[in-house]
Amino acid sequence: MRRFYYDRILRCKREKKIEKLDDITKGCWINLTAPSESEINLVANKLNIPVDFFKDALDDEERSRIEREDNNVLIIVDFPYITHDDAGLPIYETIPIGMVITEDCFITVSLKETPILSDFYNNKIKGFFTNKKTRFALQILFSISTYYLRYLKQINKKTDEIERGLHRSMKNKELYALLALEKSLVYFTTSLKSNKIVLEKLLRLNHLRMYEEDKDLLEDVIIETQQAIEMAEIYSSILSGMMDAFASVISNNLNIVMKFLTSITIILALPTMVSSFFGMNVELPFQHNHDAFSYILIFVIFLSGLTTFIFWKKKFF
Repeated sequence: MRRFYYDRILRCKREKKIEKLDDITKGCWINLTAPSESEINLVANKLNIPVDFFKDALDDEERSRIEREDNNVLIIVDFPYITHDDAGLPIYETIPIGMVITEDCFITVSLKETPILSDFYNNKIKGFFTNKKTRFALQILFSISTYYLRYLKQINKKTDEIERGLHRSMKNKELYALLALEKSLVYFTTSLKSNKIVLEKLLRLNHLRMYEEDKDLLEDVIIETQQAIEMAEIYSSILSGMMDAFASVISNNLNIVMKFLTSITIILALPTMVSSFFGMNVELPFQHNHDAFSYILIFVIFLSGLTTFIFWKKKFF
């Protein structure tokens, strides 16, 4: 239990001063990542928070929403993370993260570690304080929107790399990579739209007490989220068109190679055909001529060269 306290209870009251605490105190931040049942019950009982607040946030199928019970507010939104499929291709997915705001503490709950929260407890975010719970929640929401935009740019960059490879490819690997990215964009678009609904409710309803600068920050988060939605929809539309186009490109590349190999086969078949003709055990032209081999060789070279020239003019290779 000591390890749970030491690793997950933090406090920041001064700029760049993160403290790790041994017990739950007023103004602290409790970060729960894949907590056990006993850890959930401990925090819930000590702070008088419904256990469902934690379990809902740990359901990977939970939709984004905001809920208030007594003086406790639950905000669930989706955050992005990177995983890989069986072929090793990157997939960008989303899972929920819960923020529970009580009178005394701020609690985050998620199934996976996320760099979004790591940026806070590693002192990479300026001007955040765990005792300013509303501002802290808005800063996390802004960071989530920023990571969506960052991952969308990565998806766009990977799409460009795959596109360059597809110009020369005859395999399906690149198409599978595009399919993985398209799935990621579907996850992003769905999660971002749900997040936006929650953000607009925060702005419209009085679940949290906000100062004017907090409202300005929330409006910035909404703008960032809307931008991410538009980017995801644009990239998804581009990817869908690219997959159709490059399926045809791969088929065409294969046809070009087959045409080239067929042309080479025909050119190599001509010498074989002539030599087979003169190898028959019957009366043949030039069979008593001492220069017959030279004549046949010159004829074969001429015939193969003529065929190659004709194929080249017709752009068979």
